[in-house]
Amino acid sequence: MYIAISGNIGSGKTSLTELLTERLGGTALFEEISNPYIADFYEEMNRWAFHFQIYFLGCRMKQGMQIKERTGYIIQDRTIYEDAYIFAGNLHEMGLMSSRDFDTYMRIFDLSANLIPTPDLLIYLRGSVPTLVSQILKRGRSYEMNIDLDYLERLNNRYNRWIDDIYPGRVLTIDIDREDFILNPTIVDDTVAYIKSLEQNS
Repeated sequence: MYIAISGNIGSGKTSLTELLTERLGGTALFEEISNPYIADFYEEMNRWAFHFQIYFLGCRMKQGMQIKERTGYIIQDRTIYEDAYIFAGNLHEMGLMSSRDFDTYMRIFDLSANLIPTPDLLIYLRGSVPTLVSQILKRGRSYEMNIDLDYLERLNNRYNRWIDDIYPGRVLTIDIDREDFILNPTIVDDTVAYIKSLEQNS
């Protein structure tokens, strides 16, 4: 069963991926955080946006190939769809990625997305910007310390539109403003029970 964890920067995707992998005895596929363009991107987004997104797209494509070859529970930290519809789309909308680069990116994305599996369940970690900022500060990654609040808000708006109006698959939403799955393990218990019920009914 392929489970994807989606959510904005700082929403807790990696933590939930780790918890579900441990509870389900599955395989975790984590987001690549050692993108060689990441520091440059946060300093000069318009110059490095295309490079930054293409690198992530390649990583996600590699994971998609791994998902096709594996059995059991597979839990992925962020999907290929978010790279395109949330992050690349937002950079283009903000004028930080040219239309030429965005069109090239989307052609590569469309080809890639058609070659890899789609999630059996997508878990969306929905949170407000203050909650996201609090969690970003707690984990203390240096390159994230100067993230613009407007940038986070724009990503949040795109995430909510994508989940509510565009994404066609099965979604389980966890409201991280009210449901802290780190402090309240019953949330993870309920999520695991839901996943197992889906598998039994499939």
